[in-house]
Amino acid sequence: MSTALAVAAVTQALKNLLADGVLDEHVTGSVGDVLISALPPDRIATEGVGAKSQLNLFLYQVTENAAWRNMDLPTRDVDGNCVANSPLALNLHYLLMAYGIKELHSEILLGYGMQVLHETPLLPRNGLRKALAGVTTTDVPPQLKTIAASNLADQFEVVKVSPEVLSTEEISRLWTAFGAKYRPSAAYVASCVIIQRTDPLRATKPVATPNILVQPLQRPQILEVQPSTIAVGGTLALIGSQLVAPGVQVVFPRDTVALDPGGTMQRLTVTVPATLYAGVNTVVVSQPVDFHTPDGTTREGAQSNSLAFMVVPTLGAVPATVARGGTLVLNVAPPVRFDQDADIIIGDSVLRVPTRPAPPDPPPPPAPLPPGWGTSPTLSIVVPATVPLGTALVRVRVDGAESALLPASGPFTTPSIQVTP
Repeated sequence: MSTALAVAAVTQALKNLLADGVLDEHVTGSVGDVLISALPPDRIATEGVGAKSQLNLFLYQVTENAAWRNMDLPTRDVDGNCVANSPLALNLHYLLMAYGIKELHSEILLGYGMQVLHETPLLPRNGLRKALAGVTTTDVPPQLKTIAASNLADQFEVVKVSPEVLSTEEISRLWTAFGAKYRPSAAYVASCVIIQRTDPLRATKPVATPNILVQPLQRPQILEVQPSTIAVGGTLALIGSQLVAPGVQVVFPRDTVALDPGGTMQRLTVTVPATLYAGVNTVVVSQPVDFHTPDGTTREGAQSNSLAFMVVPTLGAVPATVARGGTLVLNVAPPVRFDQDADIIIGDSVLRVPTRPAPPDPPPPPAPLPPGWGTSPTLSIVVPATVPLGTALVRVRVDGAESALLPASGPFTTPSIQVTP
């Protein structure tokens, strides 16, 4: 494969090809001295003492090659490590422009240039090696001499040159973008340049023991979660199809647990773990695959769709009374994260809990988070004078999930608190 210098190498090879073709056809006898260049159009001298008849090859666009773009397998593993040097395949779009200092010179030059490219539909490997070998001379700046080491002649696919049809509107837009006066021109595309790094990679170990497992494809599907709001420690029922399989697990945002006994293909139950936070959570049924390896490990298998449910906070013992201007402290389960929105509701008064300070940075992975990192089992608020006096029901709201009032069938009587002056 080629290096990143291959783009410049193709331009140099085409420039040399045009120069040789003009000399072979003795064009200089018709138009005088001819200059072959690869410059932006706005840098071409069209007037003055230094103006010459000129053929200019300008690379105006580079696109990815559609055929090569999806050839390779993924180049990164699950940890983000590079496992393959994926090639970058590019199509180079050129505009061949003819400049003449006298009448008909531009037409003559453009005709000869198009004939040369027509008779050279591809860049042969030997021709590329000869063209790029000349780059090491003093005719080019020192920083460009390295394009001789682009390995363009050794890439897997030969570079092909073909004409490209542009509409008058496209041509008009191009020359407007160039900021130069229009000159007779023809478009070509060089396909394709394959750029690939040669950096060392981490090699994977060979397969020690082939182990193939064939089983019917059945993807679990969750249609409904009952109930939609639940406290930690409660029983969550999943209704759907193809739910039970050997080793089936239920995956929550921060925990993976086994299902309760007695599950069926259409219904299974699971205990909501205490590791979840209050608010919206998701649940997924995972069915790992056991290849019966000696170490007993399983591999990731089919997974169901994800459904959401709400974990509601639970209040601990509520103080009997609180005075206006005093601090009310409530015990809450599960613990509340420092970045969760929390409110304490006394009767009809919604009191926003102040922002909790962020904890120290956690240890870097794969070290586990310290117990209780970033969470607090209590919420506190200073009771303002606007809260009505008397007995009122108490609730907490965490990320939109409110604690329950009892009895569930109503009328509600607990938890309650006496607000005093």
